[in-house]
Amino acid sequence: MREYKLTVGLEVHAELKTKTKMFCNSANDPFNAEPNVNICPVCMAHPGTLPVINKQAVNHVLRVGTALGSDLADFTEFDRKNYFYPDIPKGYQISQYKYPLVSGGLLNGVAIERVHLEEDTASSSHSSADAARASDVSAGSLVDFNRAGVPLMELVTKPVIHTAEEAGAFARELQLLLRTLGVSDANMEKGEMRVEANISISKTDKLGTKVEVKNLNSFRSVERAIAYEVERMTKILDGGPGEIVQETRGWDEGGQKTFSQRKKESAHDYRYFPDPDLPRPRFTKIKNF
Repeated sequence: MREYKLTVGLEVHAELKTKTKMFCNSANDPFNAEPNVNICPVCMAHPGTLPVINKQAVNHVLRVGTALGSDLADFTEFDRKNYFYPDIPKGYQISQYKYPLVSGGLLNGVAIERVHLEEDTASSSHSSADAARASDVSAGSLVDFNRAGVPLMELVTKPVIHTAEEAGAFARELQLLLRTLGVSDANMEKGEMRVEANISISKTDKLGTKVEVKNLNSFRSVERAIAYEVERMTKILDGGPGEIVQETRGWDEGGQKTFSQRKKESAHDYRYFPDPDLPRPRFTKIKNF
């Protein structure tokens, strides 16, 4: 019997090293010991405020594109990606959809689809009832907006990775590149670099149903999550009538397994449209990186 072929595409987010956030003058210091101090009316989405593009963040992404041998855009625009989570103060995220800064390229033998800029979300912390009683605080969730609006580079590979080890090797090489260029510290344990794996298996050249595993924060987790999904999907397909569901899953480090989070969204679910408050930059000459 023919074995299943694994296909993986990676999405990697990296927080960029800049003095200020992506669209405002608040300090880019998401790890400040005091919560909610590096904030301002812009990154907290107060009515009437207007964003301004961080030139240093744009230059960082163009330098990454140059190192990858990519095509650098001569025109770009920022879009509003609409979804409603407690860690999104605007009710939408400013990102890039149709016109990314960087297209194509190659790293460690893996073809790159695109590299674009967006703003990071706030960071959330959760406490159970037992933990709350032990620390004499209320159970629930807390949101720290120091990270909201931090410049975030997203790199998307083509679905050309076929082993868990190849995925881990690519992530390691990307971390090295970002550190060498000085655009990001890319510490995975701090969340400065976060990997998401889009995984499918099939016995033909046609891709199978895709499952996304989000927020993998170590190279070992990337490899183990992919290996676990291959085993889980194989059991579903070989165990009788069964169908893989397109969904977003998380990684349980303690249990060494993935778990279902939500149905996988499509691009139209986010209702992208160009941000009317931001100019559409054109680049006539790239220099002085």
